[in-house]
Amino acid sequence: MQTLQFALLLVFPALVVVAGLKDATSYTIPNWISLALIAAFAPVALVSGASLATLGLCLAAGLAALLVGMGMFAAGWIGGGDAKLFAAVVLWLGWPAAGPFMLVTALAGGALTLGLLSLRSGWFEPVLAGSPPWIRKLGAKDGDIPYGVAIAVGALMAFPQGALTLAVGA
Repeated sequence: MQTLQFALLLVFPALVVVAGLKDATSYTIPNWISLALIAAFAPVALVSGASLATLGLCLAAGLAALLVGMGMFAAGWIGGGDAKLFAAVVLWLGWPAAGPFMLVTALAGGALTLGLLSLRSGWFEPVLAGSPPWIRKLGAKDGDIPYGVAIAVGALMAFPQGALTLAVGA
């Protein structure tokens, strides 16, 4: 049974890595990734041994994150895919791992922004000229920030503290 639990838990890091890579290379996070995270939550929750109270906190945290994400999207701070991924990640992590997730995501987002501003400063134009199209797009002066990368970093860092991870390990 524990092998099945660990195998199901691996869905989370795999999907957030795919989301981060997809956002970095195309500036989109497909809906199927967030939907797969949400759909996978149910079987993992069933086999994890987590209490109903823990699962209720996961659902409440995920809903709160969806509302926060919608607000950030409405303000133009993040894209729609970022908002959905943010909520799906918090659903999996639950409370209190949502706190470290948000902190690491904010720090990773700041580092990503500074890195891309450096890349876009003009110093790297000769290097960018021969690079793949997706890297040139990242280096474009008017480009967006693929915040899904920061969400993926925050998710991976907080994953060991997540409610489902701790329930399986208990």
